Amino acid sequence: QVQLVESGGGLVQAGGSLRLSCAASMRTFSRYTMGWFRQAPGKEREFVAAIRRSAIETTYAASVKGRFTISRDNAQNTVYLQMNSLTPEDTAGYYCAADCSGYLRRRVVDYDSWGQGTQVTVSS
Repeated sequence: QVQLVESGGGLVQAGGSLRLSCAASMRTFSRYTMGWFRQAPGKEREFVAAIRRSAIETTYAASVKGRFTISRDNAQNTVYLQMNSLTPEDTAGYYCAADCSGYLRRRVVDYDSWGQGTQVTVSS
């Protein structure tokens, strides 16, 4: 059973930075594509970023490209999301997800396992 635990969320002022972490339990972590999604109150969950098992191939939502960076440490079973130049529009619950297909995908339905989420609040 896959368990994903996010950490690193919090309250930050606009223009600030946060680094989210997601610790994964599966022994085959390096075979999974890992993704970050977010969900604001009253809105659907949306894709933020994903990284393939090689840690070389990544993809980002247009709204975060150039500000956020996804990375992973396969030795530590951890995926990260470095978020810079945060704006109030980035306020949401952020969720880590795992896709056993290994492909670089963006849809919520493509991901098999989810963490409980960590809240990010950006004040203006």
